Amino acid sequence: MCKDHTDHHHREDENHGTAGLGRRGLLVTGAAAALTLSTVSFASAAPAGGDGTGALGTGTGTGTGTGEEQTRTVTGTLPTGSPDFVYLPVEVPRGVSEIHVSYSYERPQMPAGTQGNALDIGIFDERGTALGGRGFRGWSGGARTEFFLRADAASPGYVPGPVRAGTWHIALGPYTVAPQGLAYQVTITLRFGAPGRTPAPVHPPERAKGRGRAWYRGDCHIHSVHSDGRRTPAEIAALARAAGLDFINTSEHNTHSGHSAWDGLWGDDLLILTGEEVTTRNGHVLAIGTDPGTFVDWRYRARDNRFGHYAREIRRAEGLVVPAHPHATCIGCNWKFGFADADAVEVWNGPYTVDDEVSLADWDNSLVSAARSGRAWTPAMGNSDAHRDPDPIGTPQTVVLAEDLSRDAILAGIRAGHCYVAESSAVSLSFGAAGGRGRHAGIGDRLRVNADDPVTVRLEVTGAPGCTAHLVTDQGTLHTAPLPASGTGTVEWRTTPAYATYVRAEVRHTPTLPGLPGPLAAFTNPVFLGE
Repeated sequence: MCKDHTDHHHREDENHGTAGLGRRGLLVTGAAAALTLSTVSFASAAPAGGDGTGALGTGTGTGTGTGEEQTRTVTGTLPTGSPDFVYLPVEVPRGVSEIHVSYSYERPQMPAGTQGNALDIGIFDERGTALGGRGFRGWSGGARTEFFLRADAASPGYVPGPVRAGTWHIALGPYTVAPQGLAYQVTITLRFGAPGRTPAPVHPPERAKGRGRAWYRGDCHIHSVHSDGRRTPAEIAALARAAGLDFINTSEHNTHSGHSAWDGLWGDDLLILTGEEVTTRNGHVLAIGTDPGTFVDWRYRARDNRFGHYAREIRRAEGLVVPAHPHATCIGCNWKFGFADADAVEVWNGPYTVDDEVSLADWDNSLVSAARSGRAWTPAMGNSDAHRDPDPIGTPQTVVLAEDLSRDAILAGIRAGHCYVAESSAVSLSFGAAGGRGRHAGIGDRLRVNADDPVTVRLEVTGAPGCTAHLVTDQGTLHTAPLPASGTGTVEWRTTPAYATYVRAEVRHTPTLPGLPGPLAAFTNPVFLGE
C-alpha cells in the first residue's frame, strides 16, 4: 500500500509577511531542495507572546505562555512548486522538558486529475538538519496531526531523548500542493520542568531457536503505529505467528523509532529484524536487517546522485538494500534510482496486482541481461506491505533456505537468492535441476554442466489447488502443466543449457483478467544452467 506522493520544482520567493519575519533561504546542497523559514523564539521559562515566524507567501505567528508552558502558532501558505522540505527553526531555551507540536492544513476538494494538498511532518533537534546527520528525532509523515518528545518517551515515529537548548527544526514535507496553495498552521508548545532520564533501548536478539538448516518464512515489509500503520507491534507479532511466519522485519517510513518497540514479542519461534522503508520522492527502498538504532536518510531524489551513498550506509549497518514495489503507480512510489545498488528487489508487494506482473516481467528481463553480460543477478522477494486491518500479514511471504534462524543466515539466504515467494504458508515448493554426472542445483544456484548435457528440471508443489505450474526460461514460458485438484503435484521437464540459460518456476491461479496471466500463488528465483 502506497501513499500518494508527488514531485515538485523548487523556487525562491521573497517574504511578504509581517514586519520582522526575516528572509527565508533556499538550500540546494546535493540533496532535495529545502526552504528554511524564520525562527520561532521562546522566552526562558517566562510568559511570552508576540509575533512568531512566517512562511512562503503570507505568514504570521502568535504566542501565549505561563511559567510552566509556552505556545507559539505559525500560519502560512505554500505555493505550488514548493521545495521538497520546508524547515521551521525553533529556538528552544534551557529548562524545557517536553516539546509538543500539532499541525493542520487545508484540504480542498479537487477535480479528478488535479492534485490536492498533502503535508508531512517531522523534527530535528539542536544537532541540525544535515543530510545523514545526528539531528533526526522523528518523522510521522501524514499519519499524525500531533506529536511530543521528552527524555523518557515520545509519540510513535519519534525518538525519546534529551530536550537540549538550541535551534530545533520542524520539517514540513509538502508532497502535493493544490493550485490555490497549501495553507497550514503549526502550533509549538514547550513545557518546562525536570529533564527526566532516557531509558536504554531494548532491541530484538539476532537469533531465534529455529530448526537448523531449513526453509524459513518471513515478511520484511510491515508497518505499525510507528509510521502510517494502524497495528501495534504486539498485534503484528501475533498476526505473524498466525500466518506461519518465522521472521519479520520492521520497516517504518523514514524512522527507526520502532526498533525498540518489540520488547517481549520475540521468541524461539519468531525472529524480529530491524530496518526501515526509506521513502524518497523517487521511490521506496527497504533497509532489511540493519543494526538496531540505524537511521537511513530519505531526503534526496535520483537527480541528486546520493542513493549509492545511502545504499552503502545500509550495508555498513549489515543490512540488505531492497527496492520496494518498483512499478507501483502511487505518486513518488515508482523506483527511479536503478538497481545497480540493490541486493534484492521486492517483485511482489501485497495481494497480487498488475503492478506486480510488470515488476515480475522487468525482473525477468534483468536475469536475461545478467546472464548475457556475466554480471551478478538480483534476487527477487515478496512482502505484504501490510498497514491495517484487513491487510493480511504474510501475503505474500519470502521463504528462505538458511543455515539457522538468525539475522546473518536469513540475510545471507536472501542475498544468495536461495528463496521463493508464496502467497501464504499453505503453499510450499521444492525446485531444482539435475544433470551431468549426478550434479544438482537448487533455487538460486548454478548447475555447472556442459552446454549439450541433458538437464532434468523438477518442481514439487503443495497447497495450490486449481493452479497451473509454469517453467520460465530466458526465452519465456516453455512448459506448463495443470496441478491436480488437490493442489499437490510434481512437474518435470527436460532441457539443455544450450536451450535454456536459466529456469525458474511460477505457480499461477486461473486468469481473472482477459489477456493477462493468472495471479501468482508462488514463484521461485532461478536455477542457472551451464558453466
